[in-house]
Amino acid sequence: MTSTVSQPVTSAPAVDPARWPDVARVPHVPLRAAVAGRLLHRVAARRDLRVELPGSRTLHPAPPGAPVLRLHHPRAFLHRVGESGLIGFGESYQAGDWDSPDLVALLTELATAPETLVPTGTQWLRRFYVQRPPSGELSTAANARRNIHRHYDLSNDLFALFLDPTMTYSSALFPTGPDPEPKATWNGLAPAQHRKIDRLLDLANVGSGTRLLEIGTGWGELALRAAARGARVVSLTLSEEQLVLARRRIAAAGQEERAEVRLCDYRAAEGEYDAVVSVEMIEAVGRPFWPEYLATLDRVLAPGGRVALQSITMPHDRMLASSRTYTWILKYIFPGGLIPSVRAITETAARHTRLRVTCAGAYGPHYAETLRLWRERFTEQSAQVAALGFDEVFQRMWELYLAYSEAGFRTGYLDVHQLLLTREEVTA
Repeated sequence: MTSTVSQPVTSAPAVDPARWPDVARVPHVPLRAAVAGRLLHRVAARRDLRVELPGSRTLHPAPPGAPVLRLHHPRAFLHRVGESGLIGFGESYQAGDWDSPDLVALLTELATAPETLVPTGTQWLRRFYVQRPPSGELSTAANARRNIHRHYDLSNDLFALFLDPTMTYSSALFPTGPDPEPKATWNGLAPAQHRKIDRLLDLANVGSGTRLLEIGTGWGELALRAAARGARVVSLTLSEEQLVLARRRIAAAGQEERAEVRLCDYRAAEGEYDAVVSVEMIEAVGRPFWPEYLATLDRVLAPGGRVALQSITMPHDRMLASSRTYTWILKYIFPGGLIPSVRAITETAARHTRLRVTCAGAYGPHYAETLRLWRERFTEQSAQVAALGFDEVFQRMWELYLAYSEAGFRTGYLDVHQLLLTREEVTA
């Protein structure tokens, strides 16, 4: 061990075992914890991480400015990670076993080439701690509403604390200068959300008189933006909280005759539309249901119509590797989902529909900046979050979720695309 000056250990959050059973429970798996300890040594050495331990010690020498993993409760951390891998890593953060003065910097380093963290030849050990997604969270018609409820129905007031006034919960599209880096500020977030929405509506050729179907309402900003163009919008959601607020916002804007929000699963969509748009919805559908989701878009699309999708994406090989893995994000944030690859969307559409991906534009760095702004706003509003009834374990869970997602986009592990799908019409 080498000496260092550690920051004071923060007190662990009070954990309600009824609300957070797997965070309250510290497993006892000595052999697995020993393996996790050896892996931690390896990662610290190979990635130049500064792992700080109680008693002003460090696990391994690290260069100045190295990302910091500050372990308050090393034993609990190692046993959690040893039992359930990255799920345990996340639950350990929720429990207060570890912290970092720059959470995004640490997670960005860990998310860079993650396949190199585990030694070659030991991948077979994954079967001892990697879980399969539970069948009860599969996004069937029966389960989808419950999955959506767990995230989007938390509280409209909660989302309003960290989203901009448009209440848009997807990647913004910021202006760029001479370099391609997005120029992101809090005051510029609402215009950047409108820029994103307008680009998607343009992609779908939405204008006056367009019959538009939106799958996944959010809180109604896209429907409002389309209605202001003169489109007639039907928007589908499974979130009761979003339904109420979106309808209220549409009424306040005087667009009730042009925009209608329905509580409806995408599988039950009816009618014929000139354009279909869906923003970051396919990720929640789940891989087994991508064919049905895309077939629904094909079924309701009028001849000559256009489909514009916005989707978080990941490289195809990583998508395949994670497609049967139960992750911390699935367990606590987005049950039942899977982030697709562009290739998966393209191939699924070609195999099961008449739709073809004809255009795909990526802008992942803009999502990293969107998430940064949300994360900073969320942490600044911690007292207000607590006043809404969300405890410290929840707040740490969301801080980790936002930071983890930001790190994914900063490393390129994640990306975001706007996709245009059209079909060749068959003439008699």
